[in-house]
Amino acid sequence: MSEQHQPAAGHEHRADAVSSAEHSDNYSYCTLPTVPEMIFDRTVNPLRMELIRVNDRKWVNGTVLHYFFFDTNEEQKNVVREAFDGWKNLGIGLRFEEVDSPAEAEIKIGFVRGDGAWSFVGRDVIDLAPGAHERTMNFGWDLTRDSREIDTAVHEIGHTLGFPHEHQNPNAGIVWDEEAVFAALAQPPNEWDREKTHFNIIRKIDSDSVQGSKWDPNSVMHYPFGPGLIKKPARYRSGLTPAGGLSDRDKTWIRTFYPPLSDADLQELRPLESVQLEVAAGEQRNFVLKPEVTRYYEIRTFGASDSVMVLFEDEDGEPRYLTADNDSGQDRNAYIRVKLMSGRRYVLRIRLNYASRADETAVMSW
Repeated sequence: MSEQHQPAAGHEHRADAVSSAEHSDNYSYCTLPTVPEMIFDRTVNPLRMELIRVNDRKWVNGTVLHYFFFDTNEEQKNVVREAFDGWKNLGIGLRFEEVDSPAEAEIKIGFVRGDGAWSFVGRDVIDLAPGAHERTMNFGWDLTRDSREIDTAVHEIGHTLGFPHEHQNPNAGIVWDEEAVFAALAQPPNEWDREKTHFNIIRKIDSDSVQGSKWDPNSVMHYPFGPGLIKKPARYRSGLTPAGGLSDRDKTWIRTFYPPLSDADLQELRPLESVQLEVAAGEQRNFVLKPEVTRYYEIRTFGASDSVMVLFEDEDGEPRYLTADNDSGQDRNAYIRVKLMSGRRYVLRIRLNYASRADETAVMSW
């Protein structure tokens, strides 16, 4: 991986922070890969930009995310498998499946010591990550050293599902003792320079990227902090230690973006029939296509909208990704041209990021 894509520090298991909150310089924090921010044309209005940013890195609900391990240590892998199960058992619409080849995986997991714990955020693992044989997630220390290390894995998977660091939420109102933060993070085990510390801790993320209007200091996506780093809120001057595990708000938000799905959510999309989407920004419509003739088909959204459209082929109940298009922030509509086979079943999922008028947004195939 290039230096741009190699975070140098990890994220300590949060529950261990309870016993060592007075030793802030012992924390190993995760460094998110630096990726380009989305650039919008001057004609894109602020509301449209806000809705695109909060939704664009999220997966289309109903996606099966495949993960691969670049390691043979079963004990380490079992911790990560348990973390995937922790998210899955919340009853969400996403599914996770382990595969034997990195070429088949969206999520490619390494255990490279000294490279910390990190993950690309959401759909960046396919849009911006390196090649098929490069990591999109890493764990840089032994996940079996303590049973509470499961939180490290849950945290990094949370990034892959599209969630940023909660301590950088602009709604938190955190006022840092910046020089104390720079000094603490310059020490082992992190040894960060000022630029890296500012980017990963002090910098506030765009308000358009956070989930809701409230700060959750108990989120699994929140770092623990020792005393002397936070000036305000005053109650955290002596340190801030999240409770450990998924918070109630974590569970609410993952179910908001990825609610459970069933075949009852599928509407048949017949050729030459226009179907209004009739959903709000962040919501999704799901369709089934049953071609009677083998040929190339075109599928397009219509209306002043931004959407992500993904087509899967149903293989014995397992969705296999075929193709997708994302028109967000662009002066066009999502469009797919693909050859479909007679007698087979396809699933089309459309997540609406923005629409000037939801009742004028539609999809058609022909």
